[in-house]
Amino acid sequence: MNFIINCAKGVALGAGAILPGISSGVLCVIFGIYEKLLDSFLNFFSDIRKNSKFLLPILIGVFIGALLFSNVLNYFLSSFPIQTKSIFIGLILGGIPSLIKEANKKGAFKIHYLIYTFLALIIGLGSTFLENYISVSTNMNFDFCYLVLCGFLMSVGVVVPGVSSTIILMLLGCYSVYIGSVSSLYLPVLIPMGIGLLTGSVVFMKLTKFLLNNYYGATFFSILGFTLGSISVLFPAVDFGLSGLVCFFCILLGFFAFQFFKE
Repeated sequence: MNFIINCAKGVALGAGAILPGISSGVLCVIFGIYEKLLDSFLNFFSDIRKNSKFLLPILIGVFIGALLFSNVLNYFLSSFPIQTKSIFIGLILGGIPSLIKEANKKGAFKIHYLIYTFLALIIGLGSTFLENYISVSTNMNFDFCYLVLCGFLMSVGVVVPGVSSTIILMLLGCYSVYIGSVSSLYLPVLIPMGIGLLTGSVVFMKLTKFLLNNYYGATFFSILGFTLGSISVLFPAVDFGLSGLVCFFCILLGFFAFQFFKE
């Protein structure tokens, strides 16, 4: 059963790597696997069997999610935007209580932590507005080194909760190339980006682990701010009529669905 649940979490993470504005790191946090993922990756060779048992279903799910949702998610976002975005909002809101509990796990709450939350929230909201003004390039001619760099910088959004990898790729002008390459498994793009992504993930995982080890409360309350800011990316345009009611019930659906996924 744990294999299926972790695989389902991986599918959500794969979708988060494609959905504009959403950070896979946020989904890791709300699913309660963020720190465990960091430890399993960074200390993989210390207990290969145990770490493989945890990581394998998640990686399988990520692959399925990225491959499947590159087409399916675009369909649902275009055909059922209110329902799809609202369910993601519900999933994120469902994880907020667990995130607050996690933030206070290793020490008493300090009032100045709210400053970190507020600043992270502002940055998260700012990235939402930034995304609306970024033009998506359709240029397909990127050299190997630039694609490695894109993958490296993309890893910030994969590892750091609340930072969207899709926004980073939009700024670099290769978001459309990335989406098209994932859906068609175009290796000349995926291989260099994968090299950069893997390298960057190790670097930023070590940095995040350092922050958690030394500034646990401040780091988690910053993550809370980024997480709250990420909701604004998804919030659909609704009124107080039927669309608002649909939005409300889909948020509830996502909220309670989270209870199935959390550890």
